[in-house]
Amino acid sequence: MTANTKALPTYFISHGGGPWPWVPKMRETFAKLETSLKDMVATWDAPPKAILMVSGHWEGAQVEVMATQQPPMIYDYHNFPKETYEVVYPAKGAPDFAQRTLELLLNAGFDAKLNTQQGYDHGVFVPMSVMYPNADIPLFQVSILSSYDPAEHFALGRALSALREEGVMIIGSGLSYHNLGRLGPEAAAPSVEFDAWLNAVMQMPSHERTTQLMAWEDAPSARICHPEEDHLVPLFVALGAAEDALAETVYHEPDMMGNIAASGFRFGAV
Repeated sequence: MTANTKALPTYFISHGGGPWPWVPKMRETFAKLETSLKDMVATWDAPPKAILMVSGHWEGAQVEVMATQQPPMIYDYHNFPKETYEVVYPAKGAPDFAQRTLELLLNAGFDAKLNTQQGYDHGVFVPMSVMYPNADIPLFQVSILSSYDPAEHFALGRALSALREEGVMIIGSGLSYHNLGRLGPEAAAPSVEFDAWLNAVMQMPSHERTTQLMAWEDAPSARICHPEEDHLVPLFVALGAAEDALAETVYHEPDMMGNIAASGFRFGAV
């Protein structure tokens, strides 16, 4: 792969709830998120050669790299209108970059393999439908580990870092608050506490920032906001890929869905 002269930034985005862009009332609810995703792309000088998304919706005991030529759809949400199970995001995969990614992971000591059948989950096709509605950017995924171990996922990001100089935009897709059993007014206080901690940590020197995130369970309301951390570990991957970079909050909403404080971040200069 040909290297760029400038490393691309990485991102952690909150991808919202279910198939929200195709449900009018939900789209109104996530209007600020939609604006932030569009604004994010608008800051890029040129489209990336490919986008690598690390979604909280694909996990396993082994790291897998999507090498599907034309990935199918995975409708991993429930009880939504029929038409949301007919949505197609027809972006092509990126098998060449997938092979390069596998090489990087194996060289870093990961037990990794290609997956030529995996489809796009909604943590990927939902934000991408807003960012690139024409589906004209090659798109692939890397799975997270079901251990959720922060150190492993920082290491995963570090292994992927070289892709930033090869034209690949690395995006962790999750939610900074993910407790589906606590979405009403009772979510407000814990989400504000955790979100304030997260934003403060992002402004720390890089070593201290990594140390704090490794111990994220000690943060205020951490386990209330993330009973399981599948939607938080994509942040560790995105930051691991740009560990020494400055962080900037690119999305902040104190009342997502009416009650939840949520944020998204960029690591590195545009």
